[in-house]
Amino acid sequence: MHILLVGAGLSGAVIGRTLAEAGHRITILEARDHIAGNCHTERDADTGVMVHVYGPHIFHTDDEEVWDYVNRFETFLPYKNRVKTTSRGQVFSLPINLHTINQFYGKTLRPDEARAFIEDQADTTIEDPQTFEEQALRFVGPDLYEAFFKGYTIKQWGMSPTELPASILKRLPVRFNYDDNYFFHQFQGMPENGYTAMVDRILDHPSITVHLSTTFTRDQADEYDHVFYAGPLDGWFDYDLGRLGYRTLDFERFTYDGDYQGCAVMNYGEETVPHTRITEHKHFSPWESHDGSVLYREFSRLAEPGDIPYYPIRQVDEKALLADYVAKAEGETGVTFVGRLGTYRYLDMDVTIREAMDTAAVFLEKGADTPVFVKAPL
Repeated sequence: MHILLVGAGLSGAVIGRTLAEAGHRITILEARDHIAGNCHTERDADTGVMVHVYGPHIFHTDDEEVWDYVNRFETFLPYKNRVKTTSRGQVFSLPINLHTINQFYGKTLRPDEARAFIEDQADTTIEDPQTFEEQALRFVGPDLYEAFFKGYTIKQWGMSPTELPASILKRLPVRFNYDDNYFFHQFQGMPENGYTAMVDRILDHPSITVHLSTTFTRDQADEYDHVFYAGPLDGWFDYDLGRLGYRTLDFERFTYDGDYQGCAVMNYGEETVPHTRITEHKHFSPWESHDGSVLYREFSRLAEPGDIPYYPIRQVDEKALLADYVAKAEGETGVTFVGRLGTYRYLDMDVTIREAMDTAAVFLEKGADTPVFVKAPL
């Protein structure tokens, strides 16, 4: 079969490679002038720093098969994400841990004491938190919420935490020890030569042809036996029902002669600081040494047509519109919608790869009868 993949990011690369190895002919169309999607990396010509062009991507997973897959194409070196945050004139470590609690309150609490102390700060009258704010107040109380979560959340999502679901904060742990590793996962690391080098090796197969700077149009689908579409779900239908909402990021890039902040990620929790964080990219490759530094200030805003979509909003209005688009998608034939844009979900890289592997496996088993969605996106 001759199969078209729209998008040369992780979804397209993994599906394309799997199907190519199974004997299919693969054509990939990529609208940008590079592969690897938003995890695209490239060396800065002046400093030699490996830059995460669309913001930092840290690989972390408990899926051993996915870990083995990415290491097949690139060597992953150890990297632990240790996030800092500036608030009220001090620097604290995130996620909130025993050091954060003791520093913030000027105490020397042991783990059990800290647990009891935070429970005293919490609003225990909130039995079933429904909003982001209720979740924060119930589990850490007003002081830590105001210092670390409220302002950052308003900047990141452009709305009050009272309008956001509690589920967003449930992903952020509070630890009663001194572990400041942001993630819990068994496998954590960074590709030695960057994500673009990894994706390039995934796509390096004689049955795969990639066309960069090439925009897909629906009429092209008729030339192929099947299409895997990793573009925006609403874009497949020319936005005829309206546009699904996304947040996007603006980056203010700057350089520094030396070490600017001593860590890879520095959050800014106060609403009065316009950016959400500063990332210093040489710290994402701690096995390298560079005199100069490349940094990004990140600003979040509502995505407009032509912007790069990052975070699906998935509020009530978007979910209603999404349901309508899913109904339309389920009436399509010859196309499988994949990835974060095709299913309108925020997906970590390991989940994206896992779903791409599963999607390809289903296709190889069922052929053209493969479902339009591997998982229901609602």
